[in-house]
Amino acid sequence: MQQSALAILATFNEERFIRACLENLIRQGFEVYLIDNESTDRTLDVAREYVGHGLIHIESLARHGIYSWERILQRKVEIARDCEHDWVMHVDADEIRLPPPDFGTIREAIERVDSEGYNAINFVEFCFVPTREAPDHEHPDFQKTMRWYYPLRPCMHHRLNLWKRGDAQVDLTSAGGHRVSFPGLHVWPADFPMRHYLFLSAAHAKAKWVDRIYDPEELKRGWHRSRAELRATDIALQSCRELRLYRSDAELDASDPLSSHPVLTRHTDTEPREV
Repeated sequence: MQQSALAILATFNEERFIRACLENLIRQGFEVYLIDNESTDRTLDVAREYVGHGLIHIESLARHGIYSWERILQRKVEIARDCEHDWVMHVDADEIRLPPPDFGTIREAIERVDSEGYNAINFVEFCFVPTREAPDHEHPDFQKTMRWYYPLRPCMHHRLNLWKRGDAQVDLTSAGGHRVSFPGLHVWPADFPMRHYLFLSAAHAKAKWVDRIYDPEELKRGWHRSRAELRATDIALQSCRELRLYRSDAELDASDPLSSHPVLTRHTDTEPREV
């Protein structure tokens, strides 16, 4: 039986990324449920173009002037619990999730994973960033022009957030959305790739991290420290000579991954975080 798949996406002022993200998710065989955290830019204007064409619902989640990541993740768990899809993925707008090389789409790959009795899939993260030589990619064709990346793997299953729905209670918050957990977790042994576009310029990084107002209760627990303590003067672009050049998805190089993001290395977090 063909497996249905739902991607749950939360946004706040993601007009830079929302079109590319939605088009990729729909192309990969997902239906998409969008939680908008009271965006003030054109995020919703763009998203509404896809309603009925892969985007099945848009809901508004009140922001109350702060970024509350745990509340967003808890809402995602509720949606995953109540939906009728076979598989669910927690995804962010700046990510391009991809299938393994032998499959045309993620949904096709899910069929294989499911048929062999596995119920969760991990992604290997390839982080794309602007460079000193090419510092500004704030335009719709950023995927074509921002071609330098590094692989990131702080732990074994760093992006374990595509899973098969079942009766067991799901925990998505303990690892900040990076790793789902539930009784009977059985992870497919091969990682799927994902391209993660961290920021498109130094000004975008400032707007994304430095200007954000974080939930005080989450800060007390040690969450978001690397982002909450970041200053605009800390944002230093790497040279393209320090990074790997993207040629194709099939040639993404996961060898010798970094354990942290270079732009955030002077800060430390407890685990729950979002980039």
